[in-house]
Amino acid sequence: MITRLLFAALLTVSTVLLALAHAVPHSVKGGDQFLDGIGETALVVRYVLAGDAEDSSRNQMHAALRGSGGTFVEDGQFRRVLLLTGDGSHMQLPGDALAGEDTISVTGWLFLPTGASGPFFDFGQNASTRLFAVANPAGFRASVVVEGKVHGETTATPFLENRWVHLAVVLDPASRVLTSYLDGARAGQATGVAVNAAQIVNQSSASVNRLLIGRSQNDTEPTLHARLRDVRVYRTALTGEQVATIRKNALSGRQFTRGRGAPEPEISTAAIPLESPLASRLSHVPDVTVETVVGTLPRLPYVIPAIHREGGARTDVRVIWPSPTDNGDVMKPGTYTVTGTVPGTRFEPKATVIVKVPVGTTTPPSRLVEAFPLSQVVLERDTQGRDTPFIRNRDKFLRGLAATNPDSFLYNFRDTFGQPQPAGAQPLEGWDSQTTRLRGHGSGHYLTAIAQAYASTTYDEALRASFLQKMNYMIDTLYELSQKAGRPAEDGGPFVADPTAVPPGPERDGYDSNLRAGAI
Repeated sequence: MITRLLFAALLTVSTVLLALAHAVPHSVKGGDQFLDGIGETALVVRYVLAGDAEDSSRNQMHAALRGSGGTFVEDGQFRRVLLLTGDGSHMQLPGDALAGEDTISVTGWLFLPTGASGPFFDFGQNASTRLFAVANPAGFRASVVVEGKVHGETTATPFLENRWVHLAVVLDPASRVLTSYLDGARAGQATGVAVNAAQIVNQSSASVNRLLIGRSQNDTEPTLHARLRDVRVYRTALTGEQVATIRKNALSGRQFTRGRGAPEPEISTAAIPLESPLASRLSHVPDVTVETVVGTLPRLPYVIPAIHREGGARTDVRVIWPSPTDNGDVMKPGTYTVTGTVPGTRFEPKATVIVKVPVGTTTPPSRLVEAFPLSQVVLERDTQGRDTPFIRNRDKFLRGLAATNPDSFLYNFRDTFGQPQPAGAQPLEGWDSQTTRLRGHGSGHYLTAIAQAYASTTYDEALRASFLQKMNYMIDTLYELSQKAGRPAEDGGPFVADPTAVPPGPERDGYDSNLRAGAI
């Protein structure tokens, strides 16, 4: 049951993420699938601060510059950065940026001029409930306060002036720790911190939250005088290794965005001998013969006893056999030969495979994996009756999915057939924007997501009915639109039945009209 639970939970969450990430109802600035080896779903916001305060993650939580004096200046290390001058200028994030989160990790680069100081960030509702970090020459420290009580504070660590320093603060409720980092190394840590992000920001009213960069919740305290660059907020607890990697990649000018972390270094094989010392002591590696039946690939031996040059002693050596590309060699009775290699030697033993007609009946192997309906998976509360992280994450994703408007995912299809858009329908951006050849792609992910949500929400009939209604609405609308393909818009009007002959629309020369509606 545990295996099924994990698989089903991951399947549903990943499908929801795909559906929502591929169709973003905002103006899209960018986003990387993997940034410094960390998946994009872990990233809440990222402010590069190279000329604006826009969010370069796929979440599009653009910040606003507040106060006067803040400006973008040229910098010798990062080219262009944000300068806050300590006279009230600061950044403010959208109040719902941390809605539904449990864990918070904040990273960024900070340059303090001589004698300067101020808050790096301050996330919360007021001076009595917040998570914040302060930098000054005397030290860098982070603290978390709920309803006026300090629940954890890291020790102050000396902060170097007049140089760029990489900062990070990680609130990890699962481990009950608050950790601060300076230049990729742990600077301080508070343990026994029984606080999560949901206790710091208001979950029901985003307008109550103040998520500030460079300013304190306490309006009487001075604002930050410093240069800022590449401020990020993650919804996961970054490890020390991940924090160090973010810093290292920024200094080297590399940010690995298309794979999981840095590419493997190239290793030269010039100095490696072609043969191992064992090869000179061996006389030969004998060939082998194996048998199999029609339709079944053979099991070739992992090792073969090799003969020594002196004394006739034998040593088992590893043999690497080439992987078959298909099962064509075993589809009828006969023989064929496979040539292997022995690492560190020039020996190439051969395996003669004899394919026989099966005699009698054989017992098929027991099934190790079998399909099961998502309705069989039930997430239970812990022994004290509390929601588990699995339940909280499931509910967070399903609430977001339930709040979506199917008409937005049908927008491109209606537009293709010149149909009016229902009230509230908005064109999607990202991969489903009207200027890409993939539009309609996200609607397929969306349909899969609501179908899986319907199958798995047997614990909440109202929620299940909502997903069923969305699913039926999507299918019925797509069917109705499909019936218009190859037919005149009006009875007796002009039409082109051959989709390959449909001319491009206005200002769409060069576009493949076959892909106008995308693919589900």
